[in-house]
Amino acid sequence: MTEIKYPHIKVNIIGQNGNAFCILGICQRAMEQANCTQQEIDAFNEEAKSGDYNHLLATVMNYFDVE
Repeated sequence: MTEIKYPHIKVNIIGQNGNAFCILGICQRAMEQANCTQQEIDAFNEEAKSGDYNHLLATVMNYFDVE
């Protein structure tokens, strides 16, 4: 199992709008509230957008504590 990159950041995507852009927005806001740098946010976005929808979800689970 992969270690979560930002285990202190919790994102609640379950029961939310499953649109990819909505999920990206939830994650970006969580990173901003956790005082992540713009470089860290950009790196997450680049990785999350580099594949299909399943890749996006896998990236979110690799970066954050998903609720």
